[in-house]
Amino acid sequence: MHRFTDRIARVLARTMLAVALLLLPAAARTQESAATGWIASWIASPQPRWEGDFPLPVLAPPTLWNQTVRQRVRLSLGGTRLRLVLSNRYGDTPVRIGAASVARAGTKAGVAEDSLKAATFGGQPSTTLLPGTSVISDPVEIDAPALSELAVSLFVPQPTAVSTFHWDGGQTAYIAAGNATVKTDLEPESTTTTRIALSGVLVEAPAQTATIVAFGDSITDGAASTLDANRRWPDFLAARLAPQGIAVVNAGISGNRLLAPRMGESALARFDRDVASLPGVAAVVVLIGINDISWPGHAFAPDIATPSADQLIDGYRQLAALARARNIRILGATLTPFEGALKGTPFEGYYTPDKDRVRQQVNERLRADGVFDALVDLDAVLRDPEHPRRLHPEFDSGDHLHASDRGNAAIADAIDLRLLLGR
Repeated sequence: MHRFTDRIARVLARTMLAVALLLLPAAARTQESAATGWIASWIASPQPRWEGDFPLPVLAPPTLWNQTVRQRVRLSLGGTRLRLVLSNRYGDTPVRIGAASVARAGTKAGVAEDSLKAATFGGQPSTTLLPGTSVISDPVEIDAPALSELAVSLFVPQPTAVSTFHWDGGQTAYIAAGNATVKTDLEPESTTTTRIALSGVLVEAPAQTATIVAFGDSITDGAASTLDANRRWPDFLAARLAPQGIAVVNAGISGNRLLAPRMGESALARFDRDVASLPGVAAVVVLIGINDISWPGHAFAPDIATPSADQLIDGYRQLAALARARNIRILGATLTPFEGALKGTPFEGYYTPDKDRVRQQVNERLRADGVFDALVDLDAVLRDPEHPRRLHPEFDSGDHLHASDRGNAAIADAIDLRLLLGR
């Protein structure tokens, strides 16, 4: 009887050991996945294409067909696994992606041969973006250090209207015939400086890694900064924060407004998509409102009324409420000087003394009212001390509205990281 009992005990012990050994890898995988997560390392906010009744050229091709688009992106934080995010938010027909790849960027349209990796979607080499939707690729194994540039190639096999894009990409993208996703060098048929379909790159990082979102208009988007040089102010901020393991993504849209749509949805309408829904967001820097003040009254917006300072402050308060509801710290910025902006262009009348008075009223309220968790006074940083209504010549790109590369560096340097991170 005792021998039988011992035998049963030994069998049970072996069974329990086998079960434990079988469960151990799963437990280890669970522990490993809990230690890491996906964070946004680069984004380009999607916007709808406009028609010919607007003074700015679209710059993107109207359609793609049996063509590959290769787009360069600079990561903020790096890693060894990443995922691509593609968007058809504003399309009314499906977009078929026949193949996709990612590689470390080389010169112009070239890539590093030993780094070229195919991207898959649910284990398949192709995917379809239904109207109004986005897709995320499977993880791609690739060594991509912080602040490194990647080349993302998308093959569009069928006639496809370009309905969703990001207008002011600040980077040359290359369009080649056929499926060139596996080619290390392209022979482009044409180029564009817009972003097509590609809206984000996620990187696997330690679970507590934080992302900072730069949220605004063309000043944030990098208008007038040096093409292909990554000298937007969020790029400079990313270089400051990368050594601390903090990502910075650029959610600027040129021409964007706080209260109303035109070039993209209004900031209030797109905050959830472009800020709050991103994984790992700890804080947002808000610099927007100059287009609300300045668009009304010029040749292409003659019937729009200029909002009051009270209306703009109410809009900022709503942004702050949206951020705080998601436990996101929000750092605001005063509106920068713009005397003489866009004079001699189709936007003649963008600046007037009356509009500047509204800007100054807004800035006074932002300094006094505690609308945001913290404030960076970019008006004080960028203005000419001898003529405070205009940009300092060293920080002026030449159009009297957008910062030069040096001005963008000054914006990034002016952000107190302790205030930004709440530490």
